[in-house]
Amino acid sequence: MHSRVLLKNQKENRIASIEEYRQDGGYEALENALARNVPSPEGIREILLEANLLGRGGAGFPMGKKMSTIAQNAPYPRYLVCNADEMEPGTFKDRVLIHADPHQLIEGIVLAARAIDAQIAIVFIRREYENAARILEREIKTARDAGYAGKNILGSGFDCELIVHRSAGRYICGEGTALINALEGRRANPRQPPPYPTTRGLWQLPTEIQNVETLCCVPHVIKNGADWFKSLALTEEGAGTKVFSVSGHVKKPGCYELPMGVRLSELIEIYAGGMATGSRFKACMPGGASTQFMPESMYHVRLDYSELANHGYRLGTGAIMVFDHKTCLTRVTANLMEFFARESCGWCTPCREGLPYILDLLNRIEAGEGKAGYIPMMQKMCDHLNYSYCAFAPGAAAPVESLLHEFKEEVMAHIQYGRCPFNSDQYD
Repeated sequence: MHSRVLLKNQKENRIASIEEYRQDGGYEALENALARNVPSPEGIREILLEANLLGRGGAGFPMGKKMSTIAQNAPYPRYLVCNADEMEPGTFKDRVLIHADPHQLIEGIVLAARAIDAQIAIVFIRREYENAARILEREIKTARDAGYAGKNILGSGFDCELIVHRSAGRYICGEGTALINALEGRRANPRQPPPYPTTRGLWQLPTEIQNVETLCCVPHVIKNGADWFKSLALTEEGAGTKVFSVSGHVKKPGCYELPMGVRLSELIEIYAGGMATGSRFKACMPGGASTQFMPESMYHVRLDYSELANHGYRLGTGAIMVFDHKTCLTRVTANLMEFFARESCGWCTPCREGLPYILDLLNRIEAGEGKAGYIPMMQKMCDHLNYSYCAFAPGAAAPVESLLHEFKEEVMAHIQYGRCPFNSDQYD
């Protein structure tokens, strides 16, 4: 068994208290950074950059590099935003992290705010996570009473107010610039950079946006060092552990914290209990609904940002959605397109018009009304989606593109039989 870092304080039916968090070394990194200025704000940024801590929210961008960009900008105040929107289908790791050990996140937020000299930190959390929002509000007050948040933290003169903001509730709000518009009370449409949020973000001021899991890593990296963090991974390019949300046709769905670079087959067979009874592995989506279907040929691949990129896939949020041999992936893709078509902000034509168009074609194919010409039509539409205003549409196109590339024969079988072949024994 691999040692856990982010979930080591996870309890059976309750959250870890501030006392339990401190007993295990919690808040030591913050105490050193503020009371003794070791490391300094610049030192925090350098350690995070050296540790190769990549953003766990999907993009995999180096946290230290983003922080260095904001540190060069003069305007004040500066903002740190913790993105806890987590509306990617199949992803639930951030909710588990908040419920397991909220003070880990609080310390990570304050340390990150210290690194960029931000006095205001906002947790942007989805409306459906009301229980998690209440936990954070309660534990932020506990941390403030203990001197770890608020005014003059630990007598250092550094202020950091933590605010929990509930999202209005759309998937697009999880996109960084749309999130900023939502916080400002505007319609949650994405903004087209440049300027990037680190230059002109919330109310046109420098803003750092980071994912829950990324921020939870910060106290451990600062306390134990960059070399320690990199040593946790099983690949040279990777660093740290990764919390994988596993769902679908496995015996034990759930969240599993494992070293970056663990093999997909090991995650499924050892930790998720193997495939469900009577099921054989057919495909999975490695990083939530906006990533491609990975076929059986990738079953032993290492789950690492660089490793998957070398094969043409994205790790995304690390939400492993597993499908067995009896699953109709055309129906799965249509289900996902229904979600994406509904959640599009409607700002640009390729996304607003393209996603419902693809959904209509998939529904026709699934209903037995498909034609061979629909396949090139969907491929052409996916090409158009790659020229949309933000990354939403290309992400939504990923399942369709991989369906047509890896499982085209299944789509053709629908057209050939005039019905979904997975509703009978003719196609297995």
